[in-house]
Amino acid sequence: MKNKIIAYLDLLYPTAKCELEYHKDYELLIATVLSAQCTDKRVNMVTKKLFSTYDIFSLKDASLKEIEAIIKPCGTFTRKAYYIKTIAEKLVMDYQGHVPNNRNYLEKLPGVGRKTCNVVLANIFGVPTIAVDTHVNRVSKRLGLAEEQDDVTVVEQKLMKYFPKNKWSRLHHQMVLFGRYQCKSVHPLCTNCELQKYCKYYKENKKN
Repeated sequence: MKNKIIAYLDLLYPTAKCELEYHKDYELLIATVLSAQCTDKRVNMVTKKLFSTYDIFSLKDASLKEIEAIIKPCGTFTRKAYYIKTIAEKLVMDYQGHVPNNRNYLEKLPGVGRKTCNVVLANIFGVPTIAVDTHVNRVSKRLGLAEEQDDVTVVEQKLMKYFPKNKWSRLHHQMVLFGRYQCKSVHPLCTNCELQKYCKYYKENKKN
């Protein structure tokens, strides 16, 4: 099953990568914070304006109202504006505006949880990680790689134990895309999926 999953995802998404658009390390960090309860497509629209208006140094001096006005389409914009401004302030003060390869530091930043940290560490520094978002969580449980009651931390631990370390970051991106475009929350595209025989959802909802 392990090799089948890897081979099928390699077939579907041979060049899988993060769909958030960024050019600098802090841009990915902020974009990932904005992506909570928001689509990558919408985040990319917002960050295009945000990062053409501010760099990390001017962002720390921007007013919350100015930031809120730009990021409003991402939802929960009051809280996210505070996160963004505070992150900018701290990065400038502590690391001259750069994102450090330091999990402990990053996870102490407001709005930065383990998933966000994993995304940044994997994409910026090449650290092997599996970031468990809603798509990875759903796919993992449908394929029986985790239990329904498992929280995202437990799902991450189980995936890291099951798959080879050198596959983690690539599999994360592939599972995100698979969950986003094929194994969707509502109306998943099960008909031609080669993972049917492993899938709890298919057996319970589609097989008969």
